[in-house]
Amino acid sequence: MRIISGKFKSTKLFIPLDKETRPLKDITKESIFNTLLHFKKLPFEFKNAKILDLYSGTGSFGLECLSRNATKVTFVENNKNALKILQKNIYKLNIKKKTSVIKCSVLNYLSDIENFNYRVDLIFLDPPYKERNIYELIDSIIKVNILKKNGIIVIHRNKKSKDNYPNNFKILDIRKYGASKIIYGNLVF
Repeated sequence: MRIISGKFKSTKLFIPLDKETRPLKDITKESIFNTLLHFKKLPFEFKNAKILDLYSGTGSFGLECLSRNATKVTFVENNKNALKILQKNIYKLNIKKKTSVIKCSVLNYLSDIENFNYRVDLIFLDPPYKERNIYELIDSIIKVNILKKNGIIVIHRNKKSKDNYPNNFKILDIRKYGASKIIYGNLVF
């Protein structure tokens, strides 16, 4: 696992040795970033962006955003082993000042309105494939109003998953890569 582009390009990241954490594959990550940068429905600029990386695991997605000049990334992860690896990766890249690491379940984090004194440009949602409450997760994002207008939500799921979404979530595109599917969307009111 490595950083694909930007100021940390080609830097190898620490990866977990356990089976609990499913790191985002480089090919999938590269495809996500290419889509965000070049797809007309999803014009996205990483420079000065604020990112929320939910179920962040080892932080591969958020760290890639920082490599591409995002201003700040908030990582939310509950797995102790993944958090250790995430902290090692942040230390390796010397970017602690641009990160917040929250050890908490994502739903608990999203239920505490006091966590949200700012809004973000992009939310990356990478729950375990067995996670069934995608509707509830997006509904929680809507309730705390953390996503800026025209902000984007990127969801990484198993391509066989059949998730339901709140009516306010507009799917802009779905791409499939191997066993994964990536859903790009935004919120409409």
